[in-house]
Amino acid sequence: MNLKPLSNHILIQPLEEEKTTKSGLVLPENASEKPTRGKIIAVGSGKKDEKGQLISMTVKVGDIVLFKKYGPDEIEMDGVKYLIGDEDDVLAIIE
Repeated sequence: MNLKPLSNHILIQPLEEEKTTKSGLVLPENASEKPTRGKIIAVGSGKKDEKGQLISMTVKVGDIVLFKKYGPDEIEMDGVKYLIGDEDDVLAIIE
């Protein structure tokens, strides 16, 4: 894949949520929520402020993040689903 996000956009590979509960119950496919965790695959260079100064990105490739459920747009490349959105769609970095 050769995709470079522009400005403050990020490319996220969604991480699937667990299909079983802590007590061992297996959840059916229709019961699972849209993933809100993902791995950053690519980042843009950042956005510019009112004076034209570049504001660097706070996330980097490889970060595992929590993101807004309905923020990023879904795309498919080479048969793999990804999400692309703004850095503002990221709520937190999981350490």
